[in-house]
Amino acid sequence: MLTIHRVLFFVTVYLKKMKTTKLILTFLFGAFMVFAGISHFLKPAMFLPFIPDFLPREAVNYLAGIAEIVIGIGVFIPKFRSLATLGILIMMLIFLPLHIIDVFKEHPAIGSHQAALVRLPLQFVLIFWAWFIHKK
Repeated sequence: MLTIHRVLFFVTVYLKKMKTTKLILTFLFGAFMVFAGISHFLKPAMFLPFIPDFLPREAVNYLAGIAEIVIGIGVFIPKFRSLATLGILIMMLIFLPLHIIDVFKEHPAIGSHQAALVRLPLQFVLIFWAWFIHKK
């Protein structure tokens, strides 16, 4: 027979596991952002084709890299974690139109139509992940 104490115990254990899982997912996304930000400097050719022609491509690429590094580091600092996860969510939403456009390009920036079709749903996964780690 379940008692109130047992129910509360299971709820507490569940919440602790969820909190731990969320923290792990947050740190993984932070590390991913730092890695992606560094990649903007090490392999700019990978990112430049995604940037619209009317923008200064190299400057936008390096600014995005800096933003990703700063936001990624912010995830590891408790005082800035909420702001950093919000920043990740906003960046993922900003990048979404670029991936939608890429699906319809004759020559997708990502390399092929198949890759663009895989990358687009992945962006939605990243948006959901960012929302999950940001929500209270």
